[in-house]
Amino acid sequence: MSMIKTHLICSALFVVFGCAFAFLGNGEKFRRKVTVELNPGLKPPSTLPPGVGLVHVRALGDNDTLHFFLYDHGAPTVLLVHSNSTESTMQVDWPEFINRSSSGSLKVEPERSVQYSRALVFTRLWEYSDVNNTADPQHTAESSFYPPYELQNFTWSGLNASVNQSDHTVMFCGGDETASFINGSLCLQFSAFESEGRPSAWPSLRHNANCSQLHVWLDGVTPRANYSRFSLELQTVGDSGFQGRVDVRSSIDDEYTPSIFKVSQWVSSPVNTSTVWGYTQWKPVAYRKPKPVFEDATPCMHSEPVSMTQLPQSGLVQAYFKDSHTYGLNISFGIAGDPFYNVTNYLSWTVLMGMGDPPVDSFSTLIIAIMAVGLGTPLVIVIVGGVYILIRKRTSQSTGYEPIN
Repeated sequence: MSMIKTHLICSALFVVFGCAFAFLGNGEKFRRKVTVELNPGLKPPSTLPPGVGLVHVRALGDNDTLHFFLYDHGAPTVLLVHSNSTESTMQVDWPEFINRSSSGSLKVEPERSVQYSRALVFTRLWEYSDVNNTADPQHTAESSFYPPYELQNFTWSGLNASVNQSDHTVMFCGGDETASFINGSLCLQFSAFESEGRPSAWPSLRHNANCSQLHVWLDGVTPRANYSRFSLELQTVGDSGFQGRVDVRSSIDDEYTPSIFKVSQWVSSPVNTSTVWGYTQWKPVAYRKPKPVFEDATPCMHSEPVSMTQLPQSGLVQAYFKDSHTYGLNISFGIAGDPFYNVTNYLSWTVLMGMGDPPVDSFSTLIIAIMAVGLGTPLVIVIVGGVYILIRKRTSQSTGYEPIN
């Protein structure tokens, strides 16, 4: 009977932990082949301004292609174009593109293969004096706001020296001629991915082969007040017929981003439908030091997206889109009681941009193990107890009194 109980216990544990590891092994296996080009097709006499570059990232799938474009002249922009062809290519009319004289100077051909296009543009950096320590820019007096930093007027470091072919990353930093940026800069690092994964550094956003990541940080900028906080203005430009909204989803697992149980998703859907074609995704947290630790985390908030009447001052947007719609929102950093920017003179934030449904955080190994133990232990007790009672009953029924001589 002892051997039967042991066998039953082992079988039950095998079932429970087998199910748990089945969850763990259910990762996305889809991969893309990623290549990075700098100024593709640019030949004399066409020349870009000094330090300016156009980067084309091509992510080839089994039956489609993602094209990412970055351009550091004007407002920093990432343009995503999804083509249902594995043979699609990008075409640039360089004289027209450089002069910004007409839309259509940047294309993905064949144009009929293009299924979806969306650009994410970083337009302004706002600074305000939070004397009352409310960290609520929407209800802060206009007199507390300083003139915004227009990112279209920034001078950016050249992309030429920052393209990393092996890691599929591109980085550029910029600033203006004001005293605030003498020793400081605003930097962006773009990363493309061949497969599913998660960076080790917080916020450790889960990515897949259908998206890219932008890591943004403000470093060494001299604030214009002792109580300064910052807000970043973003705009998305997409094909007409699409609408934007921000969904906020909750989770019970914060292992990858400690103390953060939500994710914000600025999704793009055709009008009158809920089908998501593209997204911008972030966790509502920023960090006040280059190497994030729990003590340096600061929450961030977003405003609701609003429709914009004009296109942002972006060379990529003006070169690619012919019929488009623009939305904008602000990401504000910090909450009431949090340290102000001048405590560390550093602030970083990370966002994903991709096609299709946003990645969903699966339960971590730790959470799955806890669930397996929590659910498996009662199950084992019930099974073993039931079998034990059944065996005792059968043993009792088969035992009779011996006759007495």
